[in-house]
Amino acid sequence: MLALRDLQKSLLCGALLSVAFALGGCSSQLADMTPADAQAHPKEPGSYLPVHDLPPDRDQAVISPEQRAKIEAELAAARDRQAVAGKDAK
Repeated sequence: MLALRDLQKSLLCGALLSVAFALGGCSSQLADMTPADAQAHPKEPGSYLPVHDLPPDRDQAVISPEQRAKIEAELAAARDRQAVAGKDAK
């Protein structure tokens, strides 16, 4: 009786191992497949991105200190209003 169970376990393990190998072989082929609407990969790898090319200089001037101070004051006032409204809501 014991030998029969050992034989059944061995056969079951062998079958599971065979199935695992069979599915493992299929997965590598499935990984190479691409969808129909995918862009084709270039045959040769492209060159590196141009890291030393800088964008052109801006035509617009930097914000003046007066405008910057005005914007910062508006943002600070909005932050204070929201802080008060948050305390009132609790």
